Amino acid sequence: MLKSKARWKPKLSNHQEEQLLSKELQISPLLAKLLVTRGFNTVDAASKFLYEDQMSFHDPFLLEGMDIAIDRVFQAIEENEKILIFGDYDADGVSSTSVLYLTLIELEAKVDFYIPNRFTEGYGPNKNAFKWANEQGYSLIITVDTGISAAEEVNFANELGMDVIITDHHEPPEELPNAIAIIHPKLSPSYPFKELAGVGVVFKFASALLGREPEEYLELVSIGTVADLVPLVDENRLIVKKGVRQLKQTKREGLRALLEISGTTTDSVTEETIGFAIGPRINAVGRLGDAKPAVDLVLENDRALAKKRAEQIEILNKERQELVSRMTEEAIKQVNELDSSCSNKVIIVAKEGWNAGVVGIVASKLVDRFYKPVIVLSIDHEKGIAKGSARSIEGFSLFENLTKCKDILPHFGGHTLAAGMTLAIEDVELLRLRLNEYADQIMTDEDFIPLKEVDLKCQASEVSISFINELNMLAPFGMHNPKPVLEINEVDALNIKQIGNGGAHLKVQLKDDVTFLDAVGFGFGHVANEIATGSKISCLGMASINEWNGKRKPQLMIHDIKVNHWQLFDLRGQEPHRLTLPHTEEKFIFLHQSSNEYENLKTKYPISTFVAYEDVLNLDINIQNNYVILLDLPSSENNLKEVFRNGLSERIYLIFNQEELHFFSPIPSRESFKKFYSILANTNPFDMNMYEVALCRKMGWKKEQVDFMTKVFFDLEFVTIEDGKIRLLPQTEKKDLSLSNTYAKKLASIELERLFLYSKCDELTTFFQNMKSHFSENGEALI
Repeated sequence: MLKSKARWKPKLSNHQEEQLLSKELQISPLLAKLLVTRGFNTVDAASKFLYEDQMSFHDPFLLEGMDIAIDRVFQAIEENEKILIFGDYDADGVSSTSVLYLTLIELEAKVDFYIPNRFTEGYGPNKNAFKWANEQGYSLIITVDTGISAAEEVNFANELGMDVIITDHHEPPEELPNAIAIIHPKLSPSYPFKELAGVGVVFKFASALLGREPEEYLELVSIGTVADLVPLVDENRLIVKKGVRQLKQTKREGLRALLEISGTTTDSVTEETIGFAIGPRINAVGRLGDAKPAVDLVLENDRALAKKRAEQIEILNKERQELVSRMTEEAIKQVNELDSSCSNKVIIVAKEGWNAGVVGIVASKLVDRFYKPVIVLSIDHEKGIAKGSARSIEGFSLFENLTKCKDILPHFGGHTLAAGMTLAIEDVELLRLRLNEYADQIMTDEDFIPLKEVDLKCQASEVSISFINELNMLAPFGMHNPKPVLEINEVDALNIKQIGNGGAHLKVQLKDDVTFLDAVGFGFGHVANEIATGSKISCLGMASINEWNGKRKPQLMIHDIKVNHWQLFDLRGQEPHRLTLPHTEEKFIFLHQSSNEYENLKTKYPISTFVAYEDVLNLDINIQNNYVILLDLPSSENNLKEVFRNGLSERIYLIFNQEELHFFSPIPSRESFKKFYSILANTNPFDMNMYEVALCRKMGWKKEQVDFMTKVFFDLEFVTIEDGKIRLLPQTEKKDLSLSNTYAKKLASIELERLFLYSKCDELTTFFQNMKSHFSENGEALI
């Protein structure tokens, strides 16, 4: 048995709906099933999702406040007012700022942009920035990707005589700012799509301002949309489909330089390029300092300057990676020290000197490590505040639960699974206490086992190049439209091996009938030693195409793996003191013949159980739900069967160490016994001390053979032995050699060794399987 890391949850579907989609859209049943499980269960919905020519953008004027905001901007342009775009320092904020700036420049507005410094100003609008804007003569401020929680700051701007337009997409608080217009999808009942990124809202604003959809900006809009992890459905899907296509042939020198510095060619650009190459580099700028250079790069048209700016950003990105690595190590150490019993359901770690710009990344890494909601705070003792970010898991809404703590959170905001906050240092413990109380009320133990949703159960033979090409019709992939996760069950695992540095990764072939499917599991290298020969495995993974030397083959990228049946591991021949067992299990049951042996193994596996075969049934030991190591040969076949009389264990490891071997010192023939008896009769008594060596030499026997025959005769009461002299006794009846305990024990030992030491592994598998079947038929409890 090999346990999966996560719970596998298959998505529900409707067979009739699948059949209808497959027939009407001329697509495979597998693709039809994927569409239905993702909610596209009508021909119209599925068609609009699959085919770009059937997609369209919604009317921007369905957004509340749009008409008021447009009128105010055109008034500012006509009256030559100075307009300030107030942005945010992440990739969504940078792209939002850039798109609105380019739009207003096109309309010949007097416009500048301002992005607050994460470290000196914090998140969102602030009074000092608005005061500076007023002093500089700006009369209209437009926020992008921020501002929905800035009620107090907007009131301050109003007092200074400035107008504020808010464009945002974050969760609206109870008290909304008194701005002249708020453009927010979730505050617009008539707007059909609520999940736009900040830059998506800006794109709608730009569309209304220009009287057309400015698709020339979609490559920028797609960056913020992907990087901000909004659902890639509806308008977001169309934005990214068109944006990625534009990015492949972009003429913007800043983006070209960014692609080049990340080692990406334009023809290989996908949504993953944005998520793993462009987005993190743009984010790195605002995480470590002022985000303005990121906007400057995006807007840069000079190739040489763009390259220089990109190189500077790459340096920051590498600094960010090193910083995240160091902080993550410190945070993990702190978690282990603060909560050694793992009782906290919500993890909060805090430290002075932690960079507030990367606490969100560190929080994400801790969620991956511990699978619990996590808050990472940077402590500033001088200001008396703790500032940080939170990431969560399914079942615990950060925004909802942080709202319950708003009395100790002067600044917070975010979504269900991600949030940011500032609070007083002395309130950190109170926040930990409250959030853990809330988690206790709503979360079960099962919620803390990672959940993997399965899109499709299929056969290994179904994962073909054509199938993968069809799956790619669902791209671009992202939030609410992830790459399909496939489940392949009960296939043979062949050619299992560890690859990569230190054997960190797994490579295996999945055999289904006559089909072989290559599979690779990054970080699953240890599993190679936890899959026994002949096991059937089940995998979760994503299908991809492997291209090598001009050949294209389908492959599965493994995300999780399990074996649902008991396994037999053949480690015969290994010396017990060199035994290495999987690190995934801390407790094993070692079965042996002598309780005084293997002291070094007791040191190596201190919480494991060491027990003699014959004592298993007398002790309360759960054999079935543990891993059992058979260190020595049992005294008999029945002895072993008694151990597993209630069922086989999840894993059985065969060592079968045996110091004295009988198989290769066979029993003397009956002819040898007759000759020896005759010699004893002719020399009665026979002096072993004097003549044994000569006897062995003459008859070609070994000393142990002579000693064995002597013991057999003694058992049968054919002889007496005194002072090394064998005296033959008179016999009244013949006795079969098998009546001798010595003879019978030798026979049994040879047969035991033949069965357990020298048989093939598949023969032993059959032996144990038959044992399991036998007990099952007799009504015994089995695993």
